[in-house]
Parts: sequence; structure tokens; C-alpha cells
Amino acid sequence: MLTNHILEIENIQKHFSTHSTWLKKGEPVKAVEHVSLSINRGETLAIVGESGSGKSTLARLIMGLLKPTSGAIYYNKSDINQLSKAQKKELCKDIQFIFQDPYSSLNPAMTVGALITEPLKVHAIGNKSSQKARMQDLMRRVGLQPEHAARFPHEFSGGQRQRIAIARALAIDPKIIIADEPVSALDVSVQAQIINLLQSLKIEFNLTMVLISHDLSVVHHMADRIGVMYHGKLIEFGDCEAIFSKPSHPYTQTLLRAILSPYPDDKKNHFQENKPNLEIKPHIHTGCIFHSRCEFAKLNCSTDPQKLQRVADNQFSACSYAAEIAEASFSAIKPSFSKNVEERFKILNRHNNNAS
Repeated sequence: MLTNHILEIENIQKHFSTHSTWLKKGEPVKAVEHVSLSINRGETLAIVGESGSGKSTLARLIMGLLKPTSGAIYYNKSDINQLSKAQKKELCKDIQFIFQDPYSSLNPAMTVGALITEPLKVHAIGNKSSQKARMQDLMRRVGLQPEHAARFPHEFSGGQRQRIAIARALAIDPKIIIADEPVSALDVSVQAQIINLLQSLKIEFNLTMVLISHDLSVVHHMADRIGVMYHGKLIEFGDCEAIFSKPSHPYTQTLLRAILSPYPDDKKNHFQENKPNLEIKPHIHTGCIFHSRCEFAKLNCSTDPQKLQRVADNQFSACSYAAEIAEASFSAIKPSFSKNVEERFKILNRHNNNAS
């Protein structure tokens, strides 16, 4: 393993059992299937895909909240699922989670000060005085007033609660932050503030970040590399700019086509969706998992299994025709897509500036 890799995921799988009856045997839900990737120190790796693609399950596997069905996850060359109880407690210090919904991720019965200092008490870091000082310092760093530490979460807005969750995650000085849709539950007026806050804190605390998101304009702004998931599988992986400038998998292109102009009446909002190729019958266990929805699918796509293969420097795709698809199909929509991303972030930053 390369020393620059802080975390390695090797052929990880996670299956959930389903209920069986006397009429029908329950088939396992394959939430994550044979995913392998590495995360470099100091980078932001984004995992994107539709709801149900397996990206949040993968995040919870990395955190150790779920045990994989098979495969291994190595943190600093140690398999996290083979650690002792004491070692797993130390792992929790290094990997922290920011949940999607700040309304439900904070205990409503605890004050803000207690929420932020709780991780310090659990891991026996410092004394009461130093813990209080750390809490006050973190509140300042995330843009909150330390004198509000005695208030409860319900007394804060959604954006402020997410700032509290960020401060809590940073309390024990982690090395990796996993942010699962950190702004999707927030009003557009505060999304850019939280995004910019995460960016600045990542640099300040020398963090590695795993960003789970379906908002590709946010991903484009924050990520160094991107993994695209579909039905539990990693179907494209590589540098952010490479994937955004020349996506090589039809599903990635479909996601990018779905980034509409922020203006409702814009003609660019009337895009052509990928339609299923009805001449090719879908097969559950063979072939490309996207072939029944792919407008470029050929007969062999329904039978030939697809694995990630290099299509360019620092870019991999699970498609037999990745190179030609990347060249031919995306050039027509790329200019409008790029403009939509820029316009969306201008609007976010305009709200940010107005709020400040």
C-alpha cells in the first residue's frame, strides 16, 4: 500500500437479508457489491449516485457502523473489522461522521456545550477546564457564539445546528471526516456558508474528507476525486475535472444531464433523458448493470460483465465502450452543463454574501 493512502477499500460487499415466507425465499439486498478504492491523505473524495445506489451504506462501512459481508477496509494498513474493542474506540477518534439531518443527529435533551464536550469526556481527553475551552474555541471556529453553549438544539436554525454537528465532529481532532449529504437538508440561503465552512476547516485541521452527495454542483466545488455508484457498484472513478469534462460511463453522463439551470424557465431544463434500449432484455446476474437503461447498449452488454478499466490518466470506467462514448456523446451538452454549475454556485454565494 502506498504511504499516501490513508484508507484502502478492497473488494467490499454488504448484503442485507430480507424476510422469507413459506411461499418465497427472501433474496438478499446487495447494497454494496465488490467496491475497491483508495483515499489519499488530505483529499476530498466524493461518492455520488442516486438514492439507493449504496453510497451511504459505503460511508457507514468506512465508519465501522456496519460490518461488511466480505472484503476489507484498511485504515493506516489495519483492517478496521479485525480491531479489538479498545482499538475500535481509538478508530472513532480518527474517523468522525457528519450526518445529513442536523435536526435528528443532535440529542435534543443536551445543551450545545454538552454535545460538543461529550466526545472529549468519552475519550477522556483533558480536564473539565480544558474541555470547556476546547468547546468555546470550536464554537467560534464554526461561526457560533460561545455564550450560547447553554442553549438547546431546538433554539437554533438548521444551518446553526449543522455548525454544532461540525464542531462536535471536530472536538477530538479526527483525521477523516465523512460528510453524508451535509447541506441537502438546509435552505439554499445557508448551503454555501456550510460548504465554504467545511472547505476552510478541512485546510485548517488538515483533514481528509469523504463527501456523500447527489448534488453534483456541490461535488464539483469541493471534490478532488469522484466515485460514481450505481446499484451498489462503483461504475466510474477518477479525478474530478476529468470526470466532469469527459465522463466515460453513460450513467455518469445521465447524472450530469440532470443538472439543470437554476432558472425554471430556461430552455436548457428540457433535456433528453436516457431511454431504455428495449431490444436488449435485462439480466439480473450477468452483463452490465446499466445496460437496460443505456442508449448506447449493444447485445454483448447484457452478457459481458463489466469491471473498472483505465480509460485515461486517473480515470476508470466500467464500460466496454467508455472511450468512444466519452468522445461522442457528451460534447454537445457539456457547455450548458458547465454553465449550470457556475450559475448555481453564483446563486449560493450570493445568498452567502447577503447573509453575512
